[in-house]
Amino acid sequence: MSRYQEAGVDVNAGYELVRKIKADVKSTARLGVMGTVGSFGGMFDLSSLNVKEPVLVSGTDGVGTKLMIAQMLAKHDTIGIDCVAMCVNDILAQGAEPLYFLDYIATGHNDPEKMAAIVAGVAEGCRQANCALIGGETAEMPDMYAEDEYDLAGYSTGVAEKSQLLTAALPQAGDILVGLPSSGLHSNGYSLVRQIIFKDAGLALTAKPAELSGKTLGEVLLEPTRIYVKAILPLVKAGLVKGISHITGGGLIENLPRMYGDDLKAKVDATSWPKLPIFTYLQKLGQLSEQDCYETFNMGIGLVLAVSQTDYPKVSQALSQAGEAHYQIGQLVERQADEDKISIEKSR
Repeated sequence: MSRYQEAGVDVNAGYELVRKIKADVKSTARLGVMGTVGSFGGMFDLSSLNVKEPVLVSGTDGVGTKLMIAQMLAKHDTIGIDCVAMCVNDILAQGAEPLYFLDYIATGHNDPEKMAAIVAGVAEGCRQANCALIGGETAEMPDMYAEDEYDLAGYSTGVAEKSQLLTAALPQAGDILVGLPSSGLHSNGYSLVRQIIFKDAGLALTAKPAELSGKTLGEVLLEPTRIYVKAILPLVKAGLVKGISHITGGGLIENLPRMYGDDLKAKVDATSWPKLPIFTYLQKLGQLSEQDCYETFNMGIGLVLAVSQTDYPKVSQALSQAGEAHYQIGQLVERQADEDKISIEKSR
């Protein structure tokens, strides 16, 4: 045994991990990818794309304390989807096409089987986004993390034609707000969720509340974040979308106003889309106010588009043809100086 192994770091486990993930990495290849996994840096040939005035759009994010749920359940093969989703959906919100992704895993002990499961989830997320996994890093840090703990973060870069970038200047009063459903909590609000479930209610992840239709809490809480790239990117490239808001931490109240200027206000009808049972359950269990919910959770809407009234029929038809559920959740109106940039109301 080497002195490095005596210190708690097994480089051979790293080599084994690289061997295990090669097939997953290869499955994400797309036009522009250069080199292979194991190089010092991931490479992408931007000249292979038909982009005249390329603007690179980058994003980096993690999964937050949803990782703790995955570790408690010893289920590691979907959390990587969440990591990819948090990055590529943000890039999409600027009107860009995600091109490639790199992951970073820090752990107390490099278990190649576990790490490979995590990377398999990352690769699945990349396939859903048509985004190449071109590199990554696994850091074994026994003095920083407990043996069974790990953290996961990622970085992605996309490209857009300069003329097609989505900025806050594009949406206008009268534009329709189109909401796309989330799959659940996605990757936000889990610190509050864990407090409600574990500390306040004393529940286990194996519990099956009647409100969740036979599913365990663990199953519902680990439902991966949706990736919207394939459904929405064609609409962006066709010039049918004027703004996109990815509903992450801060919920609808914080994220929706990031899409448009200070002269506008979003009027949202909270009854215009179906609420997933997990949100109603958490609100009741945690005695949360409506404000708490809309400031913390996506409340069933993972992405919002701003679309002109003229283009809305085309957008709706295209989404329906792609099998993408969508809801007309509100409209942008002119904002008075003393008004909030968003109001969420119930029409009935």
